[in-house]
Amino acid sequence: MSVEKPQIQKKIPTSKVQRAAKFIRTGAKVGRNYVKHYAKKAVNPSQDRSELDRNNANDIYDALSNLKGSALKVAQMMSMDKNMLPTAYTEKFTMAQYSAPPLSYPLVVKTFRKYFSKSPNDIFDTFSKNAVNAASIGQVHQATKDGNTLAVKVQYPGVADSIDSDLKMVKPFAVQLLGLNEKDLEIYMTEVREMLISETDYNLELERSIAMTEKSAHIENLRFAKYYPEYSSERVLTMGWLEGQHLDQFLENNPSQEIRNQIGQALWDFYDFQMHQIKEVHADPHPGNFLFKHDGTVGIIDFGCVKVIPEEYYKWHFQVIDPSLLENEERWKKTFYKLRFVTDEDSPEEKEMFTEIFKQMISLTVKPFRTKTFDFGDDEYFESLFKFGEKLSKHEGVRKARRPRGRKDSLYLNRSYFGLYSILHELRAKVETRTVWFDKDLQLV
Repeated sequence: MSVEKPQIQKKIPTSKVQRAAKFIRTGAKVGRNYVKHYAKKAVNPSQDRSELDRNNANDIYDALSNLKGSALKVAQMMSMDKNMLPTAYTEKFTMAQYSAPPLSYPLVVKTFRKYFSKSPNDIFDTFSKNAVNAASIGQVHQATKDGNTLAVKVQYPGVADSIDSDLKMVKPFAVQLLGLNEKDLEIYMTEVREMLISETDYNLELERSIAMTEKSAHIENLRFAKYYPEYSSERVLTMGWLEGQHLDQFLENNPSQEIRNQIGQALWDFYDFQMHQIKEVHADPHPGNFLFKHDGTVGIIDFGCVKVIPEEYYKWHFQVIDPSLLENEERWKKTFYKLRFVTDEDSPEEKEMFTEIFKQMISLTVKPFRTKTFDFGDDEYFESLFKFGEKLSKHEGVRKARRPRGRKDSLYLNRSYFGLYSILHELRAKVETRTVWFDKDLQLV
């Protein structure tokens, strides 16, 4: 994937009034796009939505990339699910995974002076004025110190303080794009809010990064950065520089199947270990957070988004992996209620409908766990996932359901697996999938 080079941003709206004004102007642009679309459709009834989607995607992304923070993060998250948005939005929002407009150097210096009372050049031997990467929460600069090459992540001004107001303003866009009502979206937004609060706390990220890399150091073919607490703060995080390419660049050089499998296995083992051993998961598995090398190793970066799995929830979430679950009616019914696939408030028709939907979903999505090895290059399998998701998004009964499905803890865990599946599919890797989880005793009384 080629990404156009973004323009440097000299200022960022930080007050609620400034950010609200940006949303209002963007909403007006989207409204005008709809007026133009329906005017054209009146003349030509066969006019499809493709032009409307492209125009809306461009206008919304331009606004979110200028605002950065929570609003842009939501766009990034939605772009990871190919079934969630029309193609035009997915393609545009994917840019948030790799490169958003970076902030100008004077704003970076201002952040350093606030938290260190020094400029970057007073702390490091060298410091790049231009960001080498810019995403939704912060941007990365390359620096050197005492012969070591470093990556210095600097958070955008105002991001941490605008989470609540941003999510409140982005909700109408999400409701319209996803075809949901606000009550269905509320459980999602609640979990996103909690995760964003932790993601903007670089002191917490530093602590988690050190802990998780130490615990995962035994996994073969993974590379982790060294972290530097003395050059880090609440809004600045410094780590060792990791070499490697993002996935699209890596694949352009046609790595061998052996290398693809080796990297795929390392990623699978990494997530398997996190899910079942430490129960804390790197929950931001978009391609921009991994650095691939042709020696078959992969660097893991950005532990800002970490989902802690509650012990009580863990045993229910992973019931669905067990191939025998659906053979035991008493057990799957109990599991479905615990996971809120089905609720006591549902009508008999809703219970029957959602029971069948989740049975189908489980049978399809956990298929990689049901064999010793799985070929993630299987296009037929991923086409079936896409078709199921597309069918579900248009299901009249699901769209009219009176309450959201699932517990909030599932959101980032499902997102982690979806992101992992997507990366392994792009790698076309063959992976041994019956690993740590297979030895777990998840039988319930």
